Amino acid sequence: MTNALDITFAALADGTRRAILTMLLEDDMAVTDVAEPFDMSLAAISKHLTILTRAGLISQEKRGRVKWCKLQPDAMRAASVWMQGFGQFEPVHLDAFERFLASELDDQPPAPPAPAIQNSEI
Repeated sequence: MTNALDITFAALADGTRRAILTMLLEDDMAVTDVAEPFDMSLAAISKHLTILTRAGLISQEKRGRVKWCKLQPDAMRAASVWMQGFGQFEPVHLDAFERFLASELDDQPPAPPAPAIQNSEI
């Protein structure tokens, strides 16, 4: 499963590929239509599409002379489940953590908490 996650996250790491996935949320698209909004060659777009296909995030199908791309949303399920696992932890209160570290590392008493900002001060 880790290898599949690595491939998925590597595919999602590029902004162009994320933009392509967003475009495919609307509907299936021909490769030439996918390439249209980008300032790059059709060969470069094809490389991005190959990476997305290998990751299982899209499928490509030839219909007549035209190659079509289709989003495969279930392919992101494992990545989504993995990321949701981090949501089970309570958020860390960084100011309190910083005061704790300062007191432990410097043997100094912790600084008093900073006053809260009131809505009228914003």
